[in-house]
Amino acid sequence: MSEYKKDYTTAIPMILPVIPLRNEVLFPQQFLPVTVAREKSLKLLNDLNEENNVIAIITQKDSSTDDPTPKDLHTVGTAAKIMRKIDMPDGSKTILIQGLHRLKLITYTQEQPYFKAVFDPIRNEDLAIRDPERVEALAANLRNIFKRVVDLSSDITYEQLVMVSNIKEPGMLADMVTAFSNVQIEEKQEILNTFDIQERLNKANIVINKLLQTLELGEKIQTDIQNKIGQSQREMYLREQLKAIKRELGEDVEGSEIDELQDKIHRAKMPKEVRKVAEKELNRLAQMHPASAEYTVARTYLDWLIELPWDKTTKDILEINKVKKKLDSDHYNLEKVKKRILEYLAVRKLKNDMRGPILCFVGPPGVGKTSLGRSIAEAMGRKFIRMSLGGIRDEAEIRGHRRTYIGALPGRIIQGIKKAGSNNPVFMLDEIDKLGHDFRGDPSSALLEVLDPEQNFSFSDHYLEVPFDLSKVMFIATANMLEPIPPALRDRMEVIEIPSYVEEDKIHIAKKFLVPKQIKEHGLTEKNISFRNDALRFIINAYTREAGVRNLERKIAAICRGVAKDVATAKDPEKIKKSIITPKKVEQYLGPIRFYSEAAERINQSGIAVGLAWTMAGGDILFIEATKMPGKGKLSLTGQLGDVMKESAHAALSYIRANAEELGIDGDFHEKYDIHIHIPAGAIPKDGPSAGVTLFTAMLSLLSDRKVRSDVAMTGEITLRGNILPVGGIKEKVLAAHRAGIKTVLLPKKNEKDLVDIPDHIRKEMKFHFLTEISEILKLAFEPKKLKKAKAASQ
Repeated sequence: MSEYKKDYTTAIPMILPVIPLRNEVLFPQQFLPVTVAREKSLKLLNDLNEENNVIAIITQKDSSTDDPTPKDLHTVGTAAKIMRKIDMPDGSKTILIQGLHRLKLITYTQEQPYFKAVFDPIRNEDLAIRDPERVEALAANLRNIFKRVVDLSSDITYEQLVMVSNIKEPGMLADMVTAFSNVQIEEKQEILNTFDIQERLNKANIVINKLLQTLELGEKIQTDIQNKIGQSQREMYLREQLKAIKRELGEDVEGSEIDELQDKIHRAKMPKEVRKVAEKELNRLAQMHPASAEYTVARTYLDWLIELPWDKTTKDILEINKVKKKLDSDHYNLEKVKKRILEYLAVRKLKNDMRGPILCFVGPPGVGKTSLGRSIAEAMGRKFIRMSLGGIRDEAEIRGHRRTYIGALPGRIIQGIKKAGSNNPVFMLDEIDKLGHDFRGDPSSALLEVLDPEQNFSFSDHYLEVPFDLSKVMFIATANMLEPIPPALRDRMEVIEIPSYVEEDKIHIAKKFLVPKQIKEHGLTEKNISFRNDALRFIINAYTREAGVRNLERKIAAICRGVAKDVATAKDPEKIKKSIITPKKVEQYLGPIRFYSEAAERINQSGIAVGLAWTMAGGDILFIEATKMPGKGKLSLTGQLGDVMKESAHAALSYIRANAEELGIDGDFHEKYDIHIHIPAGAIPKDGPSAGVTLFTAMLSLLSDRKVRSDVAMTGEITLRGNILPVGGIKEKVLAAHRAGIKTVLLPKKNEKDLVDIPDHIRKEMKFHFLTEISEILKLAFEPKKLKKAKAASQ
């Protein structure tokens, strides 16, 4: 009796076989299981076939009659369709029937071997409604009464309440409510006998209202009995007297609220010392006036203690292959990060109480550091919390404010744990290199305890002042640069570098992720637009210069907007041709090319060399220009250079002066000329020792009047003895040279090992020369010309 569904398709014959029913009344559209054991009824079921499965169900007037006659049956019943028959071990059958329509008995045509009778079907939809407004009012009242009955009765399910709420037909509403309610058989039969819908609703309201009064009386009796039962009647009496006194004084503290908090404290499963603090605060709360300011402070504090997930832990997904598949589907490449996560899960599978790792993803913007954290959480089946640290200057943002301050709250670490609802989420500390500090404290120092595995199992927030275990949390910090992170904080994290994407990576990411995403977001389909690989490559090289893919996504979005405009403005969008994006169409949508390889054009005279630089956005090429003018050997440096780069320029000039003869230049040039070195893009600060080789090459090119090869770029630190020392950021620098179309790169010998991070196809496309001394530059960087072999300054 838990499901209703109208059946308009089953035809009802005029003459139907009859099954008497006792202790139950079947209503139209009701599903009802019935056990059939009488010989007459079993014979009836055996004679039925699948095509002829409609019967009449009529309730007996007296349920104790075993062999009823026509006089023992009511004159109104229900046509029913047999949905299923099940043979029972004792010879009986169980049938599932669905009520179709009311039946008014005309006459019996057969009594043996079972009853058959002629009926007149009565359908709700055929009955006229005399007063629609009254009927609507009666139906609304019946729904309200039934809702109250559901609250008090355990016999009616929530699903049945939902079904009643969704019924629009008033006649069927009266039937359903009566069928679901635990009322007498005679009352149900009376409702079934009533054909007029308004009168049926009247009777149903009376019957259900009577049931409601009975249930309310029973509830009141049960409540009174429970109130009298307790550990001590005297204690209960005194408590009631105390409440009455407080109520008269206007100090009524709701005992139910205190009891509720006590129950919540018990169910929160706090550690022993935390529970002791919570119960002490609860006792203080019980003695306070509800209108006092201190009451609100204490109540808020208790709410925070109760709502923290002290013992709530999400179950990790430890199926390594499943996690790997999820990570691979969300992010392309990034093998180092994926390997580290899978290693953690493997150990976690073998050792259940392993502490959460503390990782730091370092890489240029747009390579997927933040989204990778979210994917890790989804793959492991953990909650994900992201906290942006950019610009935070107040230590209280991490540790919280003490409760003595008005409006005090816990720090963002505890707030994040509460929001996650578990004590082992993936907690992302975004932009950890952008932390600031001022007179309010140093947030990076507050993070030392959070990110230290030896301390964070008892992290103490200033607001809570009780320890909380953070050792199960997987902390993932992100940064663009390591240098701004304080050494003590950096030492607590396992740094994983996420490198720039190469061109092939970007094409793969665009095809698999970016293009489908932008097509969907702009209301297009694959029938409207598609991108060719050469078009994506053209966008990457001619319109973006970045380590990640953010600008690439913006350019793809711009093209999708253009195509969306074409589709939207077409007279017949269905007939518009599919737009296949080619390099030519890219220019139409994005305008003139923004970037192009300018190395060959810019190195058109002596005194210019191409260097390689590492930036926060990955790598970049650097043009160093040198010129000379009459003077007394003064060296001018412009282009917003840092102190280290200036010192590299002086070191390069000193080496040239000391070895002028071997380098084939005039030994007293410094007495005749001033030298000016400029590095374009003067608004951008530049620093570091890795430009030493390039500065030397540019000055030697100027003084020897020899052009540097346009297809060569270089990096490396130099010494006064002419040695070339290793530098960092080799992968980013090489990729920058590759993007600029440069095919030959000069690197320090000790950086040869760093080429292992360069993709194979790029290594094959480029030539690398590894240098130990400056003299080796002469035959590699300059256009062909015989020169004397330079000697080292130490010689």
